[in-house]
Amino acid sequence: MKRQGQLLDHIADLNNLYEAFYKAQKGKAHKPAICAYREQLQANLRTLRLQITSGSVETGTYRSFTIYDPKKRLICATPFPQRVLHHALMNVCHPFFEKQQIGESFASRRGKGTYAALDKAREYKRHYRWFLKLDVRKYFESIDHALLKKQLYRLFKDKDVLLIFEKIIDSYSTGENKSVPIGNLTSQYFANHYLSVADHCVKEVLRVPAYVRYMDDMVLWHNDKGKLLETGCRFQEFVARELDLELKPFCLNATTKGLPFLGYRLFSDRVWLSPRSKKRFMDTSSRYACNLQTGLWTQKKFANHFMPLVAFTEYANAREFRKKVYSKCFACEE
Repeated sequence: MKRQGQLLDHIADLNNLYEAFYKAQKGKAHKPAICAYREQLQANLRTLRLQITSGSVETGTYRSFTIYDPKKRLICATPFPQRVLHHALMNVCHPFFEKQQIGESFASRRGKGTYAALDKAREYKRHYRWFLKLDVRKYFESIDHALLKKQLYRLFKDKDVLLIFEKIIDSYSTGENKSVPIGNLTSQYFANHYLSVADHCVKEVLRVPAYVRYMDDMVLWHNDKGKLLETGCRFQEFVARELDLELKPFCLNATTKGLPFLGYRLFSDRVWLSPRSKKRFMDTSSRYACNLQTGLWTQKKFANHFMPLVAFTEYANAREFRKKVYSKCFACEE
């Protein structure tokens, strides 16, 4: 694949920086730090432009917090000016990351996403008898800095852009020069790109007939159970050798038993919420209802948070479950 160069001027272009600002502040425009940045927007973007062209961009200084939704994760939030930088980088570099992706990769890509991945998984499970679900143990924490940089050097030849990527990568580590922070836009691209070499192995070397990946959640299908297990073992060896990643224990089963994937359990004729997704919906609905009833949230803020939560459940056959949760959460309002 031909490496891409001469990107720095496009990244530092003021029109691109304005676009990056509006993307970075989307949904958070009223936060004090963003309001302060917007008050001096032109001066701030010119400062960022100078930092990009001189190679003196600021990275790191993360604000960390833990979430438990759906499982415990350490989230690292960058200061707002760095979020603008990350959007500016990916506005320009997105097409080149995209060229490396295969059609069966669905995370952090325009026109893809969770529901497209689920639709494709449901399509494949109608045609194959067996599935093998694979998952990387502590994926974001396990991404090796040296290997990631090597991948980026194969993708780009613009040294100034690569130096910015290196500064972002080096700004965070959990030890042994590994890990990218969950919460960064650049981390989503880096993590999705890191496994793209594994995608090509699955399709071009192992010749798996049906495959879907959403970040580090991967599913392979085949009509031959033994062949599928053998392929899984070869794939496990590949990611350990080439990417220094460890897979969790295999989940191998007949498609008729239901595929656990992205918070759902997929059957031929129906979709269920996973037990974890049900608990998440009940707990979060209760918390949101309490915020509304105590006056902590306005009706508008409640709706902005609650509707995406409901939308997740609507992909599944979960109408009666939602009714029970609604009656429990809002009964206490009386």
